[in-house]
Amino acid sequence: MKVAYVDCFSGVCGSMVLGALLDAGLKLEWLEQELLKLGITGYRLRAAKTARNGISGTEFAVETDEGFVERAAREVFRIVEESGLDRDVKDRSIAVLRRVAETEAAIHDRPVDRIHLHEVAGLDSIIDVVGTVAGLKRLGVETLYASRIHVGTGFVRCAHGTLPVPAPATLKLLEGIPVFSHGIEQELATPTGVALLKVLARSFGPIPAMRVERTGYGAGTRELPIPNLLRISLGETDAEGYDADEVVLVETNLDDMNPEFFGHVSDLLWERGALDVYMTPIVMKKTRPGTMLSVLAPGHRLHDVVSTLASETTTLGMRIGRVERRKLARETVEVETRFGRVRVKLSRIGARIANLAPEYEDCRRIARERAIPLKDVYDEVRAAARAELTSGGTKTARSSPDQRFS
Repeated sequence: MKVAYVDCFSGVCGSMVLGALLDAGLKLEWLEQELLKLGITGYRLRAAKTARNGISGTEFAVETDEGFVERAAREVFRIVEESGLDRDVKDRSIAVLRRVAETEAAIHDRPVDRIHLHEVAGLDSIIDVVGTVAGLKRLGVETLYASRIHVGTGFVRCAHGTLPVPAPATLKLLEGIPVFSHGIEQELATPTGVALLKVLARSFGPIPAMRVERTGYGAGTRELPIPNLLRISLGETDAEGYDADEVVLVETNLDDMNPEFFGHVSDLLWERGALDVYMTPIVMKKTRPGTMLSVLAPGHRLHDVVSTLASETTTLGMRIGRVERRKLARETVEVETRFGRVRVKLSRIGARIANLAPEYEDCRRIARERAIPLKDVYDEVRAAARAELTSGGTKTARSSPDQRFS
């Protein structure tokens, strides 16, 4: 399976992603022809080889005739929707642009359809988004992974004045994504760059097991104490349709804690980023019955897990290890039923559906509202889902980690 890994050691912005793709083999001539499908004029593409801290890369820029502009979100979506781009490129590009619009709407407490965008309203940002999505497809990338994102620090001037770094829109987009800062007093992560990875990347963390075939560097415009570059590695993985990542496993043995506390501790661990929490009955020294409490979590949540166990349980110590996981790709879709549209969770091995499960809360609500046995609702929704999936008419309900580009 063809995969790409985006290394954000110096942050991320849209032009750096496209610069890295061009550096890794995407042809500028092809990109220019593809972007003509947008039906917009008044811009020129520029790509030039350069170096940052002695490392060669490609600096990409969109030169436009327009100055600072604000477009309504619906106008930005319309430009892409009415273009001649492939349907999947349209959908993923609009998903990225919509994510920024929803973020702006949440920050300013306004409906999305009334939001005027400034972060991605310009032709340069629209081209960065569409060019990245189309470019990944052109290069045959099926799955995208990304590293933690270097966000920088300090202050930045924007349409709303001087704001702290990360700016509010960027920070909102970064929710759920691991980040770090090494004290570079610059804005290193932009809303466009973060939104691209938020929507398109399957996971954030170390580079997955892969055979690297090509590497490209996209250059930023400023000289920094570190190389102002974004690196993309293209290659193949042997995952055979499975997701792969690395997490931490924290375990502790407990034989003197009130059993009533376990539920409370589990809830706290889930709230603080745990991926799984489970308990195993064990026999400890002096044949005392005990419980082994195990927690799986992303690496950046290790401190939260350890501090929770230390303060909320009777533990005197914990075992910590890193484990590699293989996971089925997952997504949530909506299917049409006689009860209305109902969410269904899918897991896949490659393109094949491995498991299908109606969303419990949706089915429970329907069962209570209509006084129907819950198991009957489950059976009917499952049957409707299988029929709709077989006919190919499923509409994705929300963005999925399982992003495909070909």
